[in-house]
Formats: sequence, structure tokens, C-alpha cells
Amino acid sequence: MTAADSMARRLAAVQQRIREACASAGRAEDSVALLPVSKTFSADAVREAHALGMSRFGENKTQEIRQKAAELDALDLRWVMIGHLQTNKAKDVARDVAEVQSLDRIDLADALQTRLAAAGREIDVLVQVKTSPEESKFGLAPDALPAFLAHLAAHCPALRVQGLMTMAINSDDSAAVRACFRLLRELRDAHRSAAVPLARLSMGMSGDFELAIEEGSTEVRIGSAIFGARHYDH
Repeated sequence: MTAADSMARRLAAVQQRIREACASAGRAEDSVALLPVSKTFSADAVREAHALGMSRFGENKTQEIRQKAAELDALDLRWVMIGHLQTNKAKDVARDVAEVQSLDRIDLADALQTRLAAAGREIDVLVQVKTSPEESKFGLAPDALPAFLAHLAAHCPALRVQGLMTMAINSDDSAAVRACFRLLRELRDAHRSAAVPLARLSMGMSGDFELAIEEGSTEVRIGSAIFGARHYDH
């Protein structure tokens, strides 16, 4: 079996699991999008995934996006930043990234606004909220969300706020994982408005996305379950 055949089988298995989770939750099959997470995987792996119908790819580092985009410039790809961003990477984001799902600070929002305005661009963003007690997790504090949304509306017109993102606690306790996802949904329900409907909830990864779908996720971020085992060489 070729590498492409293996990826096709893994992708089909993930798509089937998404369909089953949607059915179990009483949701429409098309209510949950799939974001393949290509971080640490090669440009060739992205090319194989694109041949299987994927066009958006999640990455953690602007440098890796830049490198892959250069190798794959003949393809119509949209790069989605899902990793923690430093403000000094705002210029790279404004140049190369179609969407940011890890917006979590006012200084970052302001830096992106400045760079995007200079480039004459607007991008979709999701606000990352910290719903896990783990110190290693990034994200805006839940009680800071209303003021942050107000700042974006007043000062950052180049950032089109589409919804919220979170990473659940890394735990075998499904109740603890589920609580992280439920909190994000509750925050969305409490703070959405006609002007900012917060329609998207990006939550759930390879190990927990069925729970996320049950709790209302509209997009799951899947890496190893599609691309195979991840090797951190950089």
C-alpha cells in the first residue's frame, strides 16, 4: 500500500467517525468541518491531502507555513494558524495566513490589525479561550472575553471574528475533557450577538473530537489521525 493509499484510508476513517458522532448527537453530517493539521509534516504530505480534497491546513509556526507555501505555490491552499503567536510574527501572518484561530491577546490583535491594514487585507479569526487549568495551554481567560470582543469590534476591522477556539485538558477523564468543550459553547451562547454571531466553535483533536462534536463543535482539528504518527524533529 502506498503512502497516498494509507492517507486516503485514514482520512476516510476520520470522516466516518465524524459522521457517526454527528448522528449520535442528532446533528447534520455537514455541521462539522474538518481542518487537517499538517504541522511537522512535509509539503509532500500536504500535496497528498490536497489530492484527496483538502484545501485548508492548520499549522503552528509561520516559518513552516512560509516554507510549505513556497513549495506548494501551484496549489490553491489556505493556511490556518492554530499555534500560539508572538506579536513579532504579525507581519508573516499578514503576508501568508488566511485565518488565525489562536487570537488571545489585545497586543496581538493590534499588531495584526496594523500589519493587515498596511497590506490591504482582512482575515477571519477565532478567539482562543483557555478552558483547561493546565499552565501549558494558551488562551484568553473566559471572563476577559466580553471586553476582548468589544476591543476587536471597536479597533480591529481587519479581523473578522468568526467564533471561538479551545484546547481541552489532556486527560483520560472524559468528563473533564467534555467540561472544557461545554464551557466554550456556553461562552459562545452568552456572548454572541447579531453583529458578532460567533457561529464557529473550533474544538476537538484526534484524541477527543467525538466528545467535542457532542458538545457543539463546528470544526475539528485533526493531525495524526490523518497524516500518521508525528515526529518532532524541529
